[in-house]
Amino acid sequence: MNTEEGEARGTNYINLDEFHISKELGFVLPNPLSDLPKMYQPWMDIANNLTHLIECHQLRCEVNNMQLLNTDFLNGYKQLRLAHLALSFITMGYVWQEGEHNIAKVLPKSLAVPYCEVSKILGLPPILVHADCVLTNWKKKDSNGTMELRNLDIIFKLPGGDSVRGFFLVTLDVELAAVQGIKAISIATKAILKYDDVALKNALHDIAESIRKMNQSLKKMDKHVVPETFYGIIRLFLSGWMDNPAFPEGLLYEGVWDKPRLFSGGSAAQSSTLQSFDAFLRIHHEEESAEFLHRMRDYMPPSHKAFIQLIASGPSVREYIMLSRNPPLRELYNDCIAALVDLRNYHITVVTRYITITAVKAKEEKAKLNSSAIFLKKAPDSLAERGTGGSGIMCLLKSVRDSTKKVMIDNI
Repeated sequence: MNTEEGEARGTNYINLDEFHISKELGFVLPNPLSDLPKMYQPWMDIANNLTHLIECHQLRCEVNNMQLLNTDFLNGYKQLRLAHLALSFITMGYVWQEGEHNIAKVLPKSLAVPYCEVSKILGLPPILVHADCVLTNWKKKDSNGTMELRNLDIIFKLPGGDSVRGFFLVTLDVELAAVQGIKAISIATKAILKYDDVALKNALHDIAESIRKMNQSLKKMDKHVVPETFYGIIRLFLSGWMDNPAFPEGLLYEGVWDKPRLFSGGSAAQSSTLQSFDAFLRIHHEEESAEFLHRMRDYMPPSHKAFIQLIASGPSVREYIMLSRNPPLRELYNDCIAALVDLRNYHITVVTRYITITAVKAKEEKAKLNSSAIFLKKAPDSLAERGTGGSGIMCLLKSVRDSTKKVMIDNI
């Protein structure tokens, strides 16, 4: 691309609206619906009563008796997103209702067919993803109030009580903290094409600040989520059927495919926010980690995946700074990297507390046959060392953190 082409394209290089990215909420779906048309009330009745049905061991019976509904009457993007959210929650509850040792490996036609039809239209897989349980699963208590945790609730719940609500909403809060940085990526890309160092400095400052805000939001997890509840209950219902020893063949979607299919469970790696920062800052991960992260893009809304791909194929801020030999720009770039390293270090701390340490405690209590430990009732043995997305989570997080450190720019 020559300079004139770059400048012409740069004046309107990234229109966030084209990628379903809100200037106020980033990748979070603005004002998601919480009701579907009346004919889909059977789905909503089950989804709204999911926790009770699971705990009473009645969910599978309800789904097995559910009428097969035509998806043609879902009208518009938000209705499709709500339908995917509801059917995703029902699916996870159906599969894991009885825990790891009595798994449902066939999804009945009445659920599988509409679920796969909606998934195909949206370009999402037929499994619960980050875009469902975090980006779409929220509502305000006071419609005129602010987007703060105290004024937010979730639309659908899974077993785990207040910790489920806390886990989804704190993760939502992390996404909201990133909005300033996502907008700054667009501004920075334009600034590079126009050789506007002042605009680039301001954008890099906003990106670093945004990442630090994400870290502060993540630290709220301690207050809102009990480690034993996450490890023993919540994590199971977020787990998928790929890279999961409990599902060697996958899940059969009756009436859709003749053979079982493998899909990964919900994972922070499906956050378009983190992958956008990586793409913009030109952070290149080790082969195995990169392969997993790229695969997770198929679990994002296609427009969000396209945004990441556009950034990755656009001008390199790292190369621009190295060629410009501008110390203030280098310092601001390195500040972004340092903030991202801090965020990833804290994520490792969270995983250590919520999975690694709790897994040790679970093994010790099981060895003692301590049946009073309620969080052990559904604790997934096969996932003890893995994330809900199926990755070897600690190795992945450390690899990603170390790759981030490596792109620091030395003195110019």
